[in-house]
Amino acid sequence: MRVYVPLTLPRLADAYKTGELGTGPFVAYAVTPGLREWYLSDDIEELEYAALNRAALASLRLLAADPDAERRRVVVAADVPDGAAVADPDRALDPAALGEVRVSGTVRLARAAAVHADSGDAEEDVAAAAGALAAADAGDDDAQFVVDGAEDHELLWYATQEIPNLVGLGA
Repeated sequence: MRVYVPLTLPRLADAYKTGELGTGPFVAYAVTPGLREWYLSDDIEELEYAALNRAALASLRLLAADPDAERRRVVVAADVPDGAAVADPDRALDPAALGEVRVSGTVRLARAAAVHADSGDAEEDVAAAAGALAAADAGDDDAQFVVDGAEDHELLWYATQEIPNLVGLGA
């Protein structure tokens, strides 16, 4: 099963150093029955893109909680065994939990298929979105507009071999 793990650049650097994306249980995003029902699509690429975007929002939440992290959203796409990622059926259609799964066990970085991250030119909008997130969650429409502005930036695709350069550990 393909899961999308929300991170920040410092957390990606830690994963690179330890060789582990996480030790379960931890939250990731995937194409779940609730996500399929919500998006009313049978196109797996569209559904995976929706799961990736849900993980990007979770990455933004991590950035809001870590003011020292570079203002770039990061999502790692990784393959885990079937059954290692489970959605909570009680929250399947909760808009806040769409696509959310709990991953059990340890996920090695070697299981990563790719890394998706903002380019440097998104940092200003991502910083503003991270700063506006709490107000948007409280129902402020202007703040939600700022948060949505981060989504205007497509996450770039990086091969796993590019991780050292992405996190500043390259030669």
